[in-house]
Amino acid sequence: MRLRARVSTAIAATAVMILSLTGVASPATAATAATSAGDVLAHEPVDVYLAPGQLLKVPVRAWRILYRSTSATGAPNQVSGLLLVPKSDYRRGSRPIVGYAVGTHGLGDQCAPSNRMRQGTDAELALVGLLLAQGWAVAITDYEGLGTPGDHTYMAGVSQGRAVLDSIRAASRVPGSGLSADAPVGIVGYSQGGASAGWAAQLQPAYAPELRLRGVAAGGVPADLQRVAENLDGSPNFGLAAAAGLGLDAAYPELDLDSHLTDEGRALFNDIRDKCVNDINSALAGRRLAELTTSDVLNSPAWQARLAENRLGGGSAPSVPVFVYHAADDEIIPLSVGRTLREEWCDAGARVLWARLPAPNHVLGAVEGAPLAVQWLATRFLNLPAVDNC
Repeated sequence: MRLRARVSTAIAATAVMILSLTGVASPATAATAATSAGDVLAHEPVDVYLAPGQLLKVPVRAWRILYRSTSATGAPNQVSGLLLVPKSDYRRGSRPIVGYAVGTHGLGDQCAPSNRMRQGTDAELALVGLLLAQGWAVAITDYEGLGTPGDHTYMAGVSQGRAVLDSIRAASRVPGSGLSADAPVGIVGYSQGGASAGWAAQLQPAYAPELRLRGVAAGGVPADLQRVAENLDGSPNFGLAAAAGLGLDAAYPELDLDSHLTDEGRALFNDIRDKCVNDINSALAGRRLAELTTSDVLNSPAWQARLAENRLGGGSAPSVPVFVYHAADDEIIPLSVGRTLREEWCDAGARVLWARLPAPNHVLGAVEGAPLAVQWLATRFLNLPAVDNC
């Protein structure tokens, strides 16, 4: 009990510090004794926009939030995000809460969706609009270290999954949100968000069993990070693999990525630590990991252990229906990675609806899949029978 009290005091003190650095809210709104994952540490009403220059304001009630979550290694942390609630009444019982897991934004705090959506520079807000149009509340996490002090633990699946689940918990705890802790819950994500949604689905029975999770839609899922890294090596999108290396290194300090890099590699990796996704890919396009390292880092015992720990699928499976979709010609995450995830979840007893989309690339897979994911999730909130094609 004494340890828990000390941890709670430390979290509250850190929240106040973060407020002053990020402008999430004034210290008066900070929780003084947050003790549980999902507790709201700070909240502030904000506006969100569809276009740069703060044009096309989205007609919702919105809050930027700071909430308690849990790192990949089990330590308490603080994560920022957004909560969006339609202004119209919801007349079919408790308003559903959807955890929306964004795709790759970058590593710098300026890339966080809670920043970009307030500036009108986040394309994913258009996809979020499909959920809002259904009358559902949407909780959007920035993930660990994106929008808050510290490095973003990019592609550390356990951390990302917990951040998604705790954003949903936090949604009903924001004063004035009008949301119920007993609301039906759904989760949607693509790319990095697809992995986050998948991890949330796997972790939920043990980590957040009280959530009334009805279904999870996960698209373009990088379920096997080593397989994806091998595909990206030497490609125009190698920067994504480098960013994932930095993210795992941030989540698990014993990996000591810096000790495996050449002088050039160290300089390039350090340069992208505070950049957004387009600049990351531009800086490292066409490069290969072997050119920038002094050893076979991904196959070292420490890295193999953590890569295995963050491999989605394997021996566990979600307890709720899942919709998994993937672009046929995805150049970033091979279709075979998605198929393997589908097969492993099916073999483990999950109810999986799989869709191979005709999209010719990764980005268009998100565009084609989003309306399907929303329609599928609507059937889950209506309690219709879950169809699978395992």
